[in-house]
Amino acid sequence: MRILHTSDWHLGRSFHGVDMLEHQARFLDHLLEVVDDEGVDLVAVAGDVYDRALPPVDAIKLASDTFARLAASRARVVVTSGNHDSAHRLGFADDLIDSAGVHIRTRASRVGEPVLVDDAHGPVAVHGIPYLDPDLLREHWDLESRGHAAVLGEAMRRIRTDLSSRPGVRSVVLAHAFVSGDAPVEASDSERDISVGGVSRVPTSLRRHRLRRVGPPPRTPHAVRAGPLLRLAARLLVLGDQAPQGFLARRPRCERLRRSGVRRCAGASAARPDQRDAGRAARLPDHADLESAWLQVSLTDPVRPLRAMEQLRQRFPHVLQLGFAPPEVSTESLTRRPDVRRSDHDIALDFLREVRGQGASEVESALLRDACDACCPDRDLDQVIS
Repeated sequence: MRILHTSDWHLGRSFHGVDMLEHQARFLDHLLEVVDDEGVDLVAVAGDVYDRALPPVDAIKLASDTFARLAASRARVVVTSGNHDSAHRLGFADDLIDSAGVHIRTRASRVGEPVLVDDAHGPVAVHGIPYLDPDLLREHWDLESRGHAAVLGEAMRRIRTDLSSRPGVRSVVLAHAFVSGDAPVEASDSERDISVGGVSRVPTSLRRHRLRRVGPPPRTPHAVRAGPLLRLAARLLVLGDQAPQGFLARRPRCERLRRSGVRRCAGASAARPDQRDAGRAARLPDHADLESAWLQVSLTDPVRPLRAMEQLRQRFPHVLQLGFAPPEVSTESLTRRPDVRRSDHDIALDFLREVRGQGASEVESALLRDACDACCPDRDLDQVIS
């Protein structure tokens, strides 16, 4: 049985104000191509179909169209809900949708109820564990401790009970959880932090109840992770074969969607100090590899270029953030004796010189003078005599 593992689509997500739906749709087109090209029998979607509980209408339509296309393919589909999904909305009409070959598992009450998928060697029991809220299930499942480890432990107990009634049947379990060992773990850049005192973490010991991997005897426990859909993190798709003797995971087949990920870069533009009107920020040298990446740019020019974002996007259309980090400017020249009175206009000119590294032009100086005068009381105004 050929299995395609994917997760974290996060449909409807925006990234620094950029709508990602177009790129997500291209990835899902690629996923359908992999299903056809690789002869996939089972597509396992392990949670976070949407980016939030109330996804945009266009995101719902994209998910609906994708599931309909998967239902028309040769593959069976098992989908679980993640912590970003609304279990009730994603699982709407799940019993009806089951008949189309797309099995959506979002209800805790169905944990331990497998989807049976047959191949030439017999049935495979596919158990989908949705994201389980420990606070909601602790009393309902009569758990002694709190946290995700407790609810997932109970979920695995129910799955083992089911599998004990199916001797010899191969099994696959998919879940959406934060699995870590004892070492500190960096947060994923695609996930919101749901931890409270570490109760969001699940120990790696639970992996022994998941996938079996083909290898030298004895067969070793194995779990695989698909990762977020776009290159805001690691892997996208994992292909594997469920053979009679166990599970063999293949190298992930990734599609980067012609993006080289999220990159940070810093440097000066090609502008000369006397070219403040144009900036020429787009003429950054030797950065051809960044032209298709989402960028966070920090300009180090001593003088802030005007219309820098506009200039940058002429060459780098996916600049998301622009900062300005000029070299430190000495403020010794701004020191004045306490007995020297300076006008508001002089203070404004000094401030501009300090933050920009270059003094104001005649036009800018005149604008600043008009602004300062507009903030001062009119000395020619006749006094009101009461």
